[in-house]
Amino acid sequence: MKFRPCIDLHQGKVVQIVGASLQEGNDSSLTINFSSDSSPAAYAERYKNDGLRGGHVVSLGTGNQQAALQALKAYPDGLQYGGGIRPENAAEFLSAGASHVIVTSYVFHDGKISMDRLEALLKVTGAERLVLDLSCRRQGDDYFVVTDRWQRFTSEKVGPELLEMLSGYCAEFLVHGVDVEGKRQGIEEELISLLGEHSPLPVTYAGGVKNLSDLDRVKALGQDRVDLTIGSALDIFGGDLAYQDVLDWLAQQV
Repeated sequence: MKFRPCIDLHQGKVVQIVGASLQEGNDSSLTINFSSDSSPAAYAERYKNDGLRGGHVVSLGTGNQQAALQALKAYPDGLQYGGGIRPENAAEFLSAGASHVIVTSYVFHDGKISMDRLEALLKVTGAERLVLDLSCRRQGDDYFVVTDRWQRFTSEKVGPELLEMLSGYCAEFLVHGVDVEGKRQGIEEELISLLGEHSPLPVTYAGGVKNLSDLDRVKALGQDRVDLTIGSALDIFGGDLAYQDVLDWLAQQV
């Protein structure tokens, strides 16, 4: 299991939020756990110096392009980028230093997968530089991909069939457990187990980590095949979990 760092951007600043509070055109609904005075580039440089690859820069809304480009420039080929990606702008972020681009809403259109849109995007990125974001929320006994700032349920269930079908169109999956994202109240254990058992590709899970023991849980539940992003819980984002303790935990893994 790898630790994948993150840089979440809102109005040009590094933040951590409660994921389910994010709504289109309504910042008053947004619950911000943390807003940093450090630049996105400073976070990127820290991850670079610590040898952490494969993290992501995500734009939460508009007004983040320059901040995102600064972070990508600080750590070329070390970070992925997501936020409003479509065929018209994907090449810009790849050229600016993103190792991959991350896509949800453009591909999951009108509540389902648009293969035409996916094929159009692949003409720009190739599968080897595309990450599909399957961030999801629970509905009944299953998890379904959500789009439009995680507010709209699609008909696409996160399970063996979807993971297998999409594995030929991208390099990785990114999956936020949206119901617990930013709450520091525990991880989505069933979702992590599902990903560990069924994902044919590298997959990164994010959501709900509260302490160091959660790293052990993710490693076990994900069969050492699910990587982990930690946001609000880390002390570098105002939380109680020491970033250095995470690095030390990684160094102890065989």
